[in-house]
This record gives sequence, C-alpha cells and structure tokens, in this order.
Amino acid sequence: MIDDRSIRRTSGRPADLTASIAVAGAPVSFGAFEVTVGIDPHVPGAISVLDAVQRAGYAGIDLGPPGYLGSGVELRQRLESRGLHLAGGYLAMPFSEPDRMAPALEELRSLLDTFDSLPLVGRVGEGVFPPRPTLADAGSEARRRTPGRAHDDPSLMLDAAGWSRFGEAVRRAAGICRERGYEPTFHHHGASYIETPDEIEEMLSRTDVGLCLDTGHLVIGGGDPLRAVTEWSARINHLHLKDVRRSVIERVIAREGQMMDFWREGAFCPLGDGDLDVDGILRALGKAGFSGWLVVEQDMLPSPDQSPERAAVDQQRNREYLRARGI
Repeated sequence: MIDDRSIRRTSGRPADLTASIAVAGAPVSFGAFEVTVGIDPHVPGAISVLDAVQRAGYAGIDLGPPGYLGSGVELRQRLESRGLHLAGGYLAMPFSEPDRMAPALEELRSLLDTFDSLPLVGRVGEGVFPPRPTLADAGSEARRRTPGRAHDDPSLMLDAAGWSRFGEAVRRAAGICRERGYEPTFHHHGASYIETPDEIEEMLSRTDVGLCLDTGHLVIGGGDPLRAVTEWSARINHLHLKDVRRSVIERVIAREGQMMDFWREGAFCPLGDGDLDVDGILRALGKAGFSGWLVVEQDMLPSPDQSPERAAVDQQRNREYLRARGI
C-alpha cells in the first residue's frame, strides 16, 4: 500500500521562498547516475548537462558520480565559468556491515576532497549554501531485489544488532564530515535499509544527522511527502524534489520489479505532471522554515529513441515551475 495523503489535491501557491532556498539541477535528471555512467553509451556528456542546467537558471548542480562532471581544477573551472555552485554529492555506504566500511569511508574522504577543491560558499540569504555530503545506505542483495516491499514485509528490515551497527557507522561517517567542515544529510532510498517511514524514523532516532527528504523515493517506500515535511521538519536539511506517476510505482511494486524498472518506465516526471501535491509540499516547506538546497530530480534512463534535448526541456520546465511559485 502507498500512502496517498499528498497525492494530487488542490492547494494554494507557496509563499515566496527565494531568500531561503537555492535550487539545483542534477545529472540524474539527464540519465547520468551510478547505474549508467561508464555503462550506458547513451549517457550525455558532462558539458551538455552543465550547459543545460545553466541555461535553465539553476543556482547549482549535484555532483553525480565522482568524476562525471570533472575533477579538481577542471571541475572548479566548469562550475565557475557557468556561475554554478555544487549542491551536494551522493554516497551509498554499507552502514550495517562493519567489514565493508573502511573503503566506504575512504570514498567519503575523497568526496570531501572534491568539496574542498571548490570555492567555499555559504552566504545564507543570498541563495547559496555549502554542498551537502549526502549519505545513503547501500542496502543488501535482498533489499535490491525488493524495492517498495519492506513497507508490507518487516522481515526485510534490519534486526536490532543491524540497527546498532548502522547507528554507530553513521555517527562515524557524520563525524568525518563535520571534522572537515561539512554538515551531512541522510538520503532515504528505495532498495536500501532506509526506505520506509518506519526505517526513516528509526534512523532519525539513532543519529543526529539531518534528513535529505526525497519525495519520490518516499512514495516508493510507502510514505507521504506532505506528512513528512510536517512531521520531520526539524530534521530536514536538504531536499530532492520529484513528482511521481503513482500508477507506475504501484505497477512495478505489484509485479515485484526492481529499481531499474521505476526509472525505465518513467515513474518520475516533470513537476506538476504527476500525482504529488507539489504546491502543498512547497507550502509546508515554507511554513516549516526550510532553508538550504532544493535539488530537482527527475530520474530517468537515457534512451536512443529520445532526443538528447528532451531532458533539457524538462529541466527548463521544472525550473520555470518553481520560479512561478516564488522559488
């Protein structure tokens, strides 16, 4: 069952949030992410993605897979020449598996090195914020086979010992981020051990890390984004804003599909075209006093049958949608 409390309903426009929110694009909205870069020959080049994000008027961009947008001086020059800031970088880590954490922590340090190579920004009130280390759980083979099903099958969740390991590992990773001057955020994700509302609640109770609310992945996990903004407002420090096609999500879950099926079948769509009450979510964010990066994500897989410009047009539309609502 998918909670439908924020599925399309009529609500007023959000208040002006321009001063407290910076809007970023993301490579995943162009089909460039961990499961495609270096694998799928149809992934667009970094320059075309950066140019499209700049043209659409975004203030920043998420990092995507390390190296995709460039590295070191090259990355800095590519961002600076387009007036773009880095919003964050995503890293899935095996938090409940101590034997696998050491290399993951090295990956985290490398991510922070990338952040360090860029100009330090944080002019709150001017629409720019520091990048967020965006931590996520790497899940397991069992969870990767069952996205969207733990909501109705608690046997897929961590046991007490697993939660203890998880909490300790997250505290360690967060400590590394803070020692380097970055405040992390935790991204719940389909096919991971932090997918359902109950798992998110447990994560919040065991750690002091802020929450990266992803409105699309929350629906996959059986949650309600509007309720999440209200109930978890004190912990939300980063936002991945998606609209969703509920029928696609329900169909993939019903036939026991995997994450690739959500992406392949178009579960995520332009803002306003799907079933979420995006205006209601934005209004709730404003009421809660959210301040930080809002990253627009429309996860998709590149296809030889679609024009490369299709994603650029969608991301222009998404930016215009938010601009019309005072963001």
